[in-house]
Amino acid sequence: QLHLVESGGGLVPAGGSLRLSCVASEGTFRGFAAAWFRQAPGNEREIVGAITWSGANTYYVDSAKRRFTISKDDAKNTVNLQMNSLRPEDTDVYYCAAARGGSYYNPRTNLYEYDYWGQGTQVTVSS
Repeated sequence: QLHLVESGGGLVPAGGSLRLSCVASEGTFRGFAAAWFRQAPGNEREIVGAITWSGANTYYVDSAKRRFTISKDDAKNTVNLQMNSLRPEDTDVYYCAAARGGSYYNPRTNLYEYDYWGQGTQVTVSS
């Protein structure tokens, strides 16, 4: 069982940075795959980045490559998303997600592979 709490969203100018944090306030990330998704109003939730339960490998949507970094620290019980060089099109509600197990090396990238979700944190990037 996991209870996920997200933080770190806010308003940032284009080109700026934000660091989103997801804390498992109940349970632990150890042995859980994790991911960050984003969703604009009226749109479907889409993958941004994912990390295996082992932390051995990550995945990023094309638009996030070379700009975003997902990390998992089981000792600190957190999953983070470092977002650099932010663009207005990055404006979305960002959600942390987790699921037990999965591949050691192949990240889970499908919305329906995740069972636990945070409440979402708003990221707004101004022009």
